[in-house]
Amino acid sequence: MHFIDPHIHMSARTTDDYEALAAAGVVAVIEPAFWLGQPRTSVGSFQDYYASLVGWERFRAAQFGICHYCTIGLNSKEANDDALAEQVMELLPLFAAKDGVVAIGEIGFDDQTPAEEKYFRAQLELAKRVELPVMIHTPHRDKQAGTLRSMAICLEHGLRPDQVIVDHNNEETVQAVLDQGFWAAFTLYPKTKMGSERMVEVVRRYGQQRIIVDSSADWGVSDPLAVPKTARLMLARGIDSAQVTATCYGNALAAYGQSGQFNEADWLSPTAIDQRQLFEGNSVLRGQQPLIS
Repeated sequence: MHFIDPHIHMSARTTDDYEALAAAGVVAVIEPAFWLGQPRTSVGSFQDYYASLVGWERFRAAQFGICHYCTIGLNSKEANDDALAEQVMELLPLFAAKDGVVAIGEIGFDDQTPAEEKYFRAQLELAKRVELPVMIHTPHRDKQAGTLRSMAICLEHGLRPDQVIVDHNNEETVQAVLDQGFWAAFTLYPKTKMGSERMVEVVRRYGQQRIIVDSSADWGVSDPLAVPKTARLMLARGIDSAQVTATCYGNALAAYGQSGQFNEADWLSPTAIDQRQLFEGNSVLRGQQPLIS
């Protein structure tokens, strides 16, 4: 069984994680533009970060047999620095046009401030111009209100629900998201937010339609193998294999495939791995014997 992790921050992970993901059957990952744990202080730091998502990280994943894609956006936490956010908005169209960019995201709300709404709306308009889907970050505080507000704003800007992936869902929000026709994605953490046990029951109750499982693994306590582990738990708990395939692979392919950049052929007919290759003179190896296959 193949898996896709459509929300994982691999820039914060190690090469061991890439090896483990490949061994577990993960064939493709999507890395949303994110914040670093502390605020960036200049537009150049955003520029370098976006460049790494479409450059070095894409190369690094391929060295371990995984197809890497990303989303580009100004995250909601840093949207509150208005002067810097204006400069970042000028960068986004350039990077949104790069190979491997499958959505504008993750964007939306954190504290649900006026500044966050301003740049959320601006990026929805950008998504329309560049014809990309949208990945929504729903707030961790007052989640239900923030989720409803996010969907309402998307509809106000003329996006179809099937163009929008609403992430960080839980049992409180899933029904409303599905009722309105949006994709409902779930980020799974070992000890907080949604966990694998709860995810199994969500699929048991709601089925497979428009539900997406992801790990959101980052620089904090998180599990990059959350998708294959949850898939195995679903099977062990009697969830039909077709539902497991849909929620841990097929739905992500359908949602992000709308970009024209996320294609199954990329990993079903992959290029050979050659770890002798360099990216701007740099290797993923540190003296080890290169893998060539």
